[in-house]
Amino acid sequence: PGTDLQALSTPFGQPRFTSRRGKITQRSRVTDGVEWEVKQVVDSITPGNPSYNEKSRLAKTMQRDGKTWGSASVDPKALAHANSAMTCYACHSAWTTSCFGCHLSQKANQKKPMLHNEGGESRNSISYNFQTLRDDVYFLAKDGTVTKSRIAPARSACAILVSSQNQNREWIYSQQQTTSSGGFAGTAFSTYVPHTVRAKETKACTDCHVAESGDNNAWIAQLLMQGTGLVNFIGRFAYVGEGHHGFEAVVVTERDEPQAVIGSRLHEMAYPAEYKAHKARGEKLEESYHHGGDVLSLQLRGEYLFAAQGHDGLRVYDVAQIDHKGFSERMVSAPVSPLGQKLYLGTKDASSVALPTTMTMDPARKVAPANQEQPVHPLYDYAYVTDREEGLVVVGPLHTLLDGDPRNNFIRRAGAFNEGGVLSGATSMTIAGTIGYVTTPRSLAVLGLEDPVKPRLVAQVGAPLRNPRAVAVQFRYAFVLDSEGLKVIDVTVPSSPRAVAGAAVPLRDARAIYLARTYAYVAAGSEGLAIVDIEKPEKPRVEQVFNAGGAINDANDVKIGMTNGSAFAYVADGKNGLRVVQIISANDTPGAYGFSPRPTPLLVATYPTHGPALALSRGLDRDRAVDETGNQLGVFGRRGARPFNREEQQRMYLLDGKLFTVRDQPPGPARERQAASEAPASPRSR
Repeated sequence: PGTDLQALSTPFGQPRFTSRRGKITQRSRVTDGVEWEVKQVVDSITPGNPSYNEKSRLAKTMQRDGKTWGSASVDPKALAHANSAMTCYACHSAWTTSCFGCHLSQKANQKKPMLHNEGGESRNSISYNFQTLRDDVYFLAKDGTVTKSRIAPARSACAILVSSQNQNREWIYSQQQTTSSGGFAGTAFSTYVPHTVRAKETKACTDCHVAESGDNNAWIAQLLMQGTGLVNFIGRFAYVGEGHHGFEAVVVTERDEPQAVIGSRLHEMAYPAEYKAHKARGEKLEESYHHGGDVLSLQLRGEYLFAAQGHDGLRVYDVAQIDHKGFSERMVSAPVSPLGQKLYLGTKDASSVALPTTMTMDPARKVAPANQEQPVHPLYDYAYVTDREEGLVVVGPLHTLLDGDPRNNFIRRAGAFNEGGVLSGATSMTIAGTIGYVTTPRSLAVLGLEDPVKPRLVAQVGAPLRNPRAVAVQFRYAFVLDSEGLKVIDVTVPSSPRAVAGAAVPLRDARAIYLARTYAYVAAGSEGLAIVDIEKPEKPRVEQVFNAGGAINDANDVKIGMTNGSAFAYVADGKNGLRVVQIISANDTPGAYGFSPRPTPLLVATYPTHGPALALSRGLDRDRAVDETGNQLGVFGRRGARPFNREEQQRMYLLDGKLFTVRDQPPGPARERQAASEAPASPRSR
């Protein structure tokens, strides 16, 4: 029967809830004398009531036809936002908190009280270091089964990284990811009730659906938990590919907390002596670790670094001991006997390596039925190598790298695709769920990866692309670099990609691209770093070009990472080495804690690499819980809770396979009831 609220009382001897003159009042259990009115839904949707809120009425009474609204006395099945499908606070919340970085650092032989009030002491000291706390995003997901699996707000509960120092003060592992028992990444999320639920706080239509104005693509990518690339974790080491000169792990932050990027504003505040010494060195970074090879493209995932090495194919390096002072060689190609491993694969001319995710996931782990979790898609057991002669080579399995067994680490050629030479000359690839986008000298090829070892050609885009060389995807759009600059492809329906007429930015020598919310960062060769405003993807424009007074003049690649409250662009600047550019300073950038503040780039550090800096490893995605085709990536903290699957995502923006768009204004006057003879109309579509 539930709880009789009228029977509850406060510690001060007063009724917790009272009803007076048709109003329900709630008294505080913390502060005597504090009380507030509990707003009723019927009041917020009744014109003339002091609590009337038109946005609330619009949201609660909007019907599935996208036009009719105003009446609450209709069949709930006709409502777009029925109470049976959505929680009330999915709309009635102002902001939500997310923890995009928590570093748990353990040190042995330090006697400390137990952290969680167990009452004892421990010989291992563990510090909780909250690095990236934000309230600028809004996620939606499916709530747990206990709360009827309705749509609810979600948050990043703890994008945890762990380190451990032994009794000899050796870091036996440093800032490593975790993996859940069911195989999901330990970058954890959860549905929850925000602390900002009020009747007057009501989401607008464009907060959750594609705007007619075309300016919320990044916001919807964030809402659906697909990630936006801004809060990625680069960490203490930035990995730089240097062609015939191999690769390096360059130390770019202090080790202690707060983990300040060397040369940054936080570094100046928290480590004044070290900052002063850095400035005295001409802002040159000092420490790095080098390994040979012919590295053209590289990607870190957990304790392993994947490298495409031209005629040497793919090689996977063990970098688990990168911060361990007891190891003379901290990055190795053969950590154990050849009887237990083979972490290389020959291909004819490997040009790049693409991983479906930067998070450590294990599709081989069994999901416990009691947890009510989805299985991990087998796509995440493979790496994809583009090869100029062979097209695409599928390499795996990768789950054996996570099982702790040194005897079974054998990667193999699991599949390949180059039907009719369609991928000959392939230069790069990006993976968005079970859709792969590959650039070749002739076109952008769209591949289906539903069966990860049997890729299939879905579509191609030729003209107006001319010699495409790099591609990045954000929600409904692919941003392609070619010999003329940046061009935009509409991939709302990946099987029917469409070049957007007029959506182009001329750049003389665009080499690599990285998307971070409403900006595209382009490594533009001699021009430096081009920052393109993509808030309206169909109308991109150059917001600014940064070259640090001409210092950055050979930009080959760029990756973005956020450390604490500031964001940084790591630029592979060819002959000049690695550049570290502070693009958002928590202290100095206007609106630094907003969703997408205007970048204020400042060169803060440089490392002269052994050879020309050609490529960089992408950081750990910390705001990505699901891929573009609805496959869950991060573990959820409530039983049965999960991100939207593919069908649920598409309901937010497709009707009968076509895009529909919305405005925040009501589509017409409110109607108390719909005439029985009226057939529901379709939302605006294009």
